[in-house]
Amino acid sequence: MFLFFRDAAALCHYIRAMTSTIQTIRDDFSFLEEWEDRYRYVIELGEALPPFPDAERTAVNKVPGCVSQVWLTTERESGADPIITFTGDSDAHIVRGLVAIMLALFSGRTASEIQKTDAEATLKGLGLDEHLSPQRANGLRSMVKRIKRDAEMALAQTA
Repeated sequence: MFLFFRDAAALCHYIRAMTSTIQTIRDDFSFLEEWEDRYRYVIELGEALPPFPDAERTAVNKVPGCVSQVWLTTERESGADPIITFTGDSDAHIVRGLVAIMLALFSGRTASEIQKTDAEATLKGLGLDEHLSPQRANGLRSMVKRIKRDAEMALAQTA
C-alpha cells in the first residue's frame, strides 16, 4: 500500500525522510505497480525538493538540451576526489521529480563515484527508460551529461 498526501507539509516531511537515497526510491518504485502511481510519486519527489533560489535561475545554471527549463548548481568540497553536492529545479512537475531522482543518485558522492555511476542502468531499473517521452529522455541525458562534466572538471582541477 502506498500513501498519497493531501497536506503538502506532511508530504514533504515524509519524502525527505524516506527518499534520501536512490535505493529508497528504487524500493518505493517496486511497491507501485501502476505507472500512473509511479508518475504521481515522481511528481511528489519533485514537490519535496527544497526551494530553489531565484538568484540561481541563471543561464550559467540552466541545463541545455532540456525542453523544460532545468537548473542545476554544483558545490564541491576540497580534496583530490571531492564530494560534490548538486541542487536543482525545473518549471515542469514531472521533470522536477526527475531532477530529484538525479540528485538522489549523484549528489553527496565523490567525483570519481559520479564518473562511475551508470545513470542509464538506474533509469532502466526504475522502468523510466520505457515510460519517458523522447524529449524528457533527452533532457535527462543532458542533466546526466552536465553532472558528469562537473565531476570531471572537479577531478581535473585537483590533479
